[in-house]
Amino acid sequence: MSRCTERIFNGLVKENPTFVLMLGMCPTLAVTTSAINGIGMGLSTTAVLIMSNMLISMLRKIIPDSVRMPAFIVVVASFVTIVDFLLEGFAPDLYSSLGLYIPLIVVNCIILGRAESYASKNPVLPSVFDGVGMGLGFTIGLTSIGIVRELIGAGQIFGFQVMPDSYEPLTIFILAPGAFFVLACLVALQNKVKNNLARKGKKVPAAGCEEGCSSCASRGICGGHPTPPAEDENKSEKEEA
Repeated sequence: MSRCTERIFNGLVKENPTFVLMLGMCPTLAVTTSAINGIGMGLSTTAVLIMSNMLISMLRKIIPDSVRMPAFIVVVASFVTIVDFLLEGFAPDLYSSLGLYIPLIVVNCIILGRAESYASKNPVLPSVFDGVGMGLGFTIGLTSIGIVRELIGAGQIFGFQVMPDSYEPLTIFILAPGAFFVLACLVALQNKVKNNLARKGKKVPAAGCEEGCSSCASRGICGGHPTPPAEDENKSEKEEA
């Protein structure tokens, strides 16, 4: 698997922002009252992720470490402003539905997290594909939740009626409690599938075993093996001497 393909697979499966890392929960729970809202927010975030990863990777040797986070926020805010204006001009209905959550992409922890843990340390092309993978993973997560909530809560999918006229919608699913319930059920379903695969002896993708993943960055793990502490390395050198 090439490095670029691995970054897409990482965002879609191994480190899916919604179902694995549980990042960006604010828009995930707030805007997924319908499938179109989920896909709109997901694709908007994907566009910002790709462009910000690309520019931050290009500037990674220029931006001083002391001001890297303010610089990242300025870069992300610039692209969010562009997306905000484009949605307002060409998709006013979607813009009205998403409302304040479009400007709040600036502080989405997925974007700042990928900028800090991957784009600022890697070349441009892998960083772009990292943005594609994480963005599509986020989009799939939001769209899946939106489809379930809209289907059960309104009997529709993408605005089209799919349930019979006799169906009585459960409106709680398009309210706040429904978001938590659907997210919990989808995560439980994903974990059950992974457990069944592991029980059958099949390889189950796990987060934290590739270069640049958030688990490696936070726990000092790479390739699934803990990095030896500096003290142990010094002790070994002394024993050999």
